[in-house]
Amino acid sequence: MKNSVMLTISSLLLVLFLTFHLAGDIVYGFEPGGLANLIVVVPFSVVWLYGTLVLAERRSGYIIMFLLSLFSLVVPYVHMKGKGVGVTSRLGGTGGHFFFVWTLIAIGVLGLFSAILSARGLWSLPWRRPKH
Repeated sequence: MKNSVMLTISSLLLVLFLTFHLAGDIVYGFEPGGLANLIVVVPFSVVWLYGTLVLAERRSGYIIMFLLSLFSLVVPYVHMKGKGVGVTSRLGGTGGHFFFVWTLIAIGVLGLFSAILSARGLWSLPWRRPKH
């Protein structure tokens, strides 16, 4: 499969899982559900989608996907390091905690995979623009 197709698919899945995860954060009380989340998440997601779909195979698209993929690695780190996801956390005994934890793992895997693919895409681009 072509590198750019894999990167597009992994980036789209990453945006989807991050929105699922944020919804879980709000439901389980890790994040307050308010207008502030909407103001941050919508532009963030739109920039990511624009970089993935409109700027595909361009330097700016690769840079957007690379930076946001690296940023997505913060989500599993924060939960595993500080807020926790085990039995002693707020998730203990609640329904849906399997999906919540699974999205954390999926975000980590897809974030690293997307960062690698976007770095490969950046590396394969010509360093200079052709002269006309």
